[in-house]
Amino acid sequence: MNRRHFNSLLTLAASGVGTLLPVSGYALTLGELSNAQATQGLRAALDKGARAAVDLLGRPDGFLGDARVRIGLPKYLQNASGLLRTLGQGARLDELVHAMNRAAEAAVPMARDMLIGAVKSMNVQDAKAILSGGDTAVTQFFVDKTRQPLGDKFLPVVKKATTQVNLAEKYNQVAGKAAGMGLLKGEAISIERYVTSKALDGLYFMIGEEEKKIRQDPVGTGSALLKKVFGALQ
Repeated sequence: MNRRHFNSLLTLAASGVGTLLPVSGYALTLGELSNAQATQGLRAALDKGARAAVDLLGRPDGFLGDARVRIGLPKYLQNASGLLRTLGQGARLDELVHAMNRAAEAAVPMARDMLIGAVKSMNVQDAKAILSGGDTAVTQFFVDKTRQPLGDKFLPVVKKATTQVNLAEKYNQVAGKAAGMGLLKGEAISIERYVTSKALDGLYFMIGEEEKKIRQDPVGTGSALLKKVFGALQ
């Protein structure tokens, strides 16, 4: 992505000019692009990225089957996992990882409405930040707007899912065994909060991956509007 192109578009948008005209040293291949079109294009990108990320993760093996977002053991259990496996606890560790990822997959679909709501609420300042930002500016927009409220929304869903897959019980069995061997010394964590945080990390990571695809190949999205906005900025 050429930052000069982004800055050129941002300058015109900030000036209140009704249409985006060729800038000295850079001729827009689109000819003229209205501010309304630019905003619509950004909203389309946000909406597309959010929906795709939710669809990819909020299904069986959305987390568990993707090494990029699979939720692993908490660090203090990772450190103890080698010895736990030699002591016959490997199956329990694997069950714990499986249960954590299933809980995340159950929670992610709950993010759809809130993410779409954030798209609809995008204002001029948000648009400027995205236009002047880097390749993950759209993702950062979502993080700023939704991470805290989504965390509050995810937690009860994760807790419900953890009950269904006996996650807390599986965690307590593993953690208790590790503590009994002196591998855990007074460390405690809410496994539900751990899963919630990792589920959000995976969601925003996947939104970022979708954003990169749109920026790199707006034509491939099949949207004429995205082609106009992001194609002009390459």
